[in-house]
Amino acid sequence: MEAQAVAATEAATGSRTIADLLPLAVAKHGDHAALRYKDQSSGNWTDISFVDFGKAVRELSLGLQELGVERHDKVGILSNSRPEWTISDFAILCAGGTVIPIYQTNSPEECEYVLLHSDSKAVIVEDGEQLEKIVAVRDRLPSLEHVIIMEPTGAADAITLESVRERGRSRPDGDFDARIASVEPSDVATYIYTSGTTGPPKGCVITHGNWRSMLDMTEADGVLVEREVTYLFLPLAHSFARLIELISVDVGGTLVYWEKDPNKIIPNLMEVKPTYFPSVPRIFEKIYAAATGNVEKASPIKRAIFHWSVRVGRKVRELERQGKQPGPLLRREYAFADKNVLSKVRALFGGRIKQCVTGAAPISQEILEFFWACGVLVLEGYGMTETSTASTINRPEDFKFGSVGKPFQGCDVSIAPDGEVLIKGPNIFQGYYKNDEATNETIVDGWLHTGDLGRIDEDGFLYITGRKKDIIITAGGKNITPANLENGLKQNQYISQGVVYGDRRPYLTAIVTLDPEEIATYAKEHDLGTTDAAELARRPEVRALVQGAVDQVNEKVARVEQIKKFTILPADLSQEAGELTPTLKVKRNVVYEKYSKDFDAMYAS
Repeated sequence: MEAQAVAATEAATGSRTIADLLPLAVAKHGDHAALRYKDQSSGNWTDISFVDFGKAVRELSLGLQELGVERHDKVGILSNSRPEWTISDFAILCAGGTVIPIYQTNSPEECEYVLLHSDSKAVIVEDGEQLEKIVAVRDRLPSLEHVIIMEPTGAADAITLESVRERGRSRPDGDFDARIASVEPSDVATYIYTSGTTGPPKGCVITHGNWRSMLDMTEADGVLVEREVTYLFLPLAHSFARLIELISVDVGGTLVYWEKDPNKIIPNLMEVKPTYFPSVPRIFEKIYAAATGNVEKASPIKRAIFHWSVRVGRKVRELERQGKQPGPLLRREYAFADKNVLSKVRALFGGRIKQCVTGAAPISQEILEFFWACGVLVLEGYGMTETSTASTINRPEDFKFGSVGKPFQGCDVSIAPDGEVLIKGPNIFQGYYKNDEATNETIVDGWLHTGDLGRIDEDGFLYITGRKKDIIITAGGKNITPANLENGLKQNQYISQGVVYGDRRPYLTAIVTLDPEEIATYAKEHDLGTTDAAELARRPEVRALVQGAVDQVNEKVARVEQIKKFTILPADLSQEAGELTPTLKVKRNVVYEKYSKDFDAMYAS
């Protein structure tokens, strides 16, 4: 980042570490809403002001000190995204501790691995369900002294979050301020264990300085600004969500937490009316399906109006990018298109969206262009946990669909001779905890070796073209990136997941899963006599439906890259079955191994 940009950010925030940014934010933003959640008893959205947020953090942080949490001690958080997650996060950091996020979907054994490997002294769990996981493995966690629970259950295995806050009220405020002042930029803020698509998770060591540099970079580019309302669906155990949390607090935004129900994401968006929405491709694909799902079922005239309206929207957006105004005829056409089609798509996001950001996995360019035409700008960024979340971003005033944008100021991106993306900057992590071998393989001469393949165009935009380990090399020696084919399949409203296979095989095959809701609707409309996805997967009508989607994908690629055969699974892939990461990325190796017989059968004849 340029020196003047750093200076400007420090002048605005005064923060050196993630611990000291909170008191500054509280002093600056006071009674403005910092956090928002839905009260399940009343059904109303409830705000927590910066003042009350700061008070809760202060009490909990002092309470942790009272329990014996010292500087550099590790404290886990096992919970869905909710206000208490953020309060716990800052309380641990302000106590000089190291936060160990754990995905709420983890099994007891996975929780055990993270807590044992990180040497965690305490863990904060959400409720009885999460507590059971810890109780099941606690006798194998010698370093774990305290289990704290957000929602009291009456169990003797944990102390309540409120009781820890009560302990904190008995300590002088000076202890809180002194502990914050003791934190240095070089201190470790968090170990984030990568969910990973292969192998056991690795603990990425990220310092306060790493996070602070990441905030400086993103804030200099205006990723989030003061008073922005952000809807948070992502799990806070993931670095993407964590970065958004930190930026929102730093700039005085309002962080709104989802209701822990995937079916309520669109209703939540329509109620909350956020201005900023960060998410992963699968969620935007779902919204795209909701926006376009009924079009092909409509009358020919309505279908024509829909597609014409999107084309009109695209024309207007193109003119806007060029700084031009539409002429009288186009203005009238746009008014009609917006009233009948485009505004209804924006309404799915709440109607106030300024910008959406997607990352963690590839997304179809067609989906991005559709939303843009409708007035919802969804921009791709790129990064890894190892880059403290981000390294490149498309900007509202400077973007190219299909790319992941340009590097943040102060972050250097290069392409190795073999096509691998290399990154250097102050946001690069310190290495993997207790794994020097992996660290030395990943960071070479200061450059992070990402494992992703890419190219940089003449304007400086980075394009990710594949993953080194995911490249399929067919028996004929053709190198194929499966993600492009898989994204094409998932554009079909009835398909949830597509996993392409074919390494050292004569042709490509795919395993496909159905979207349970969409396929049930299709079955009802076509009187198939059942809405059970497992039974529908065997129906010829459904197979013909999937074949149509495969044919559409195949039309866009050369014959050697086409999917020749496919199998429809009886159930969708899931996190619970270990097939998806918490950010809904497919664990390719798990799927290949688990369904090896299905893949082999497609090559048997």
